[in-house]
Amino acid sequence: MSTVSAALVIAGLDIDVVYKPIKHIHISVYPPDGRVRVAAPHRIGDEAVRLSIVQRLPWIRKQRDRLRNAPRQPERLMISGESHYVWGERYLLDVSCTGRHGVMLQGKTMWLVAPDGSEADARRRVLDRWYRQQITDALPPLLDKWQAEIGERVENVTIRHMKTRWGSCTPTSRSVRLNLELATRPPRCLKYVLVHEMVHLLERSHNNRFVSLMDQFLPNWRLIKDELNQSPLSYAVWGPSRKAEPVQADASAGLKDR
Repeated sequence: MSTVSAALVIAGLDIDVVYKPIKHIHISVYPPDGRVRVAAPHRIGDEAVRLSIVQRLPWIRKQRDRLRNAPRQPERLMISGESHYVWGERYLLDVSCTGRHGVMLQGKTMWLVAPDGSEADARRRVLDRWYRQQITDALPPLLDKWQAEIGERVENVTIRHMKTRWGSCTPTSRSVRLNLELATRPPRCLKYVLVHEMVHLLERSHNNRFVSLMDQFLPNWRLIKDELNQSPLSYAVWGPSRKAEPVQADASAGLKDR
């Protein structure tokens, strides 16, 4: 796929523009500092791109401010005494036991077992696998209930780290992606995100019909959404080797952010 790159400065913002063989203009704002990137069709010139960006400046500035000011938890060093959360409950981490990989909850203690001498990254991987299994185990009854309620079937669910979204949906493949961190939030948050993404199987955009459907299926969804979006995301290390997930808008089809 051939691309042509350009750089624009609009209202004091440095904006990277990439021209591709696509149909519409897509504007993305990347964490952590709000870098702006635009993907545009080859047939559209710089002036048309400028106009689209100017029209979206309030949205771009809002997303940049949100990303820059987003609350984040302090970095987890994966050492004994740290606080970690499971389904909204706080546990104190204890890594004093060594052996095969595993996590066990006992009282208010989270025992994380890893081979002697394991580094922090290895312990994080152990915990991530355990969190993923927690969500995997919680999903079957939720899917059974909400597939029957909504009348739509999900073909595939993926659980992964997502830095700016709690979930996403691809209606064409009937696939749902869930943020791994949902295992640290109260169970109602997982339910809300799953229902939100499944409703996108009925309505792709966040229009009045989408809101009406959410009101029908989950009347208290706004309260859960506020609770979820006000809670801090985990600490993230940003660098050239880490692919940041952007907040996006389609200049012709409305917002894609959550």
